[in-house]
Amino acid sequence: MQVPAIATTPFSQKLKAPFLKHQISILQINLGKICNLACTHCHVEASPTRTEELTPEICQQLIEIIRRFPEIQTVDLTGGAPEMLYGFHALVKAARELGKEAIVRSNLTIYFEKGYTDIPEFFAQNQVRVVASMPCYLEDNVDKMRGKGVFDKSIQALQWLNRLGYGSNPDLILDLVYNPPLPNSNKFSLAPNQQGLEIAYKTHLQEHFGLVFNNLFTITNLPIGRSKFHLSHRKLEEEYSQFLESHFNPDTLDRLMCRNQLSIDYQGNIYDCDFNQMENLPARSPNGEALTVAKILELGSLDIIQKIQTDDYCYGCTAGSGSSCGGALL
Repeated sequence: MQVPAIATTPFSQKLKAPFLKHQISILQINLGKICNLACTHCHVEASPTRTEELTPEICQQLIEIIRRFPEIQTVDLTGGAPEMLYGFHALVKAARELGKEAIVRSNLTIYFEKGYTDIPEFFAQNQVRVVASMPCYLEDNVDKMRGKGVFDKSIQALQWLNRLGYGSNPDLILDLVYNPPLPNSNKFSLAPNQQGLEIAYKTHLQEHFGLVFNNLFTITNLPIGRSKFHLSHRKLEEEYSQFLESHFNPDTLDRLMCRNQLSIDYQGNIYDCDFNQMENLPARSPNGEALTVAKILELGSLDIIQKIQTDDYCYGCTAGSGSSCGGALL
């Protein structure tokens, strides 16, 4: 007789206090879903066949927000491959002209595509912080997740950035991102200890390729997008969600990225985080209104949201040492 699956406890029931927004200091902008890769773990489900990207109208509204609100310290650009998408250069320049940190979440391989070979120099000239996907330091594991030949191109791209001073010049920060392999059985595991894994990455990449970088970020695969499809196809989605719940750590809650950032999509809609954006769970004002960049400009405030929207995939960010766009939380 088949044992009935144990339902995941709704995430909201784990919270002992209202889950409230802090002051906004980070603007994370998803410029669209066009990408030169189609990685198996991509929660955005980006690929070369997608067409969604930022419009000139929304781009201008975002530049106005960057200029109007001095409390924004960081402009974090993602995609898709953000370098391929409309508004990328303009948003970087708008942020840097005002002394704000500009982050680009790069797949590295885009530098070798026609029309984008000037990107590394553009990064260096504007002191853009590069956060690069490198889900493992071994070729076979990377190519399985991201496509054949991606590892070699990624190494060449990192060497290119190193030649420009990334990883050694304190003004040119290069960070790498580790994602665990997607499970094919119910032998689940959380990301390894971030500090220990960073040492392993640095040792291997230095010894084999002469590479240097600043920080390694470990990020948990949440059961959304292609990761959800992978898990669902293998009938592992419920068990994986229960695994994440079983490792829920309330100490992570105050440090979650949703606390102090706004996540904005290519249509100008606002979310508490990138994951909510992909699951179409919009941020809301106290009266329940879904928010847009136009509404923020109309009201003249970034701090409209009080309560953060949650769902059961939030267990992915709160399991173990926690997970965010900046890696482990504890």
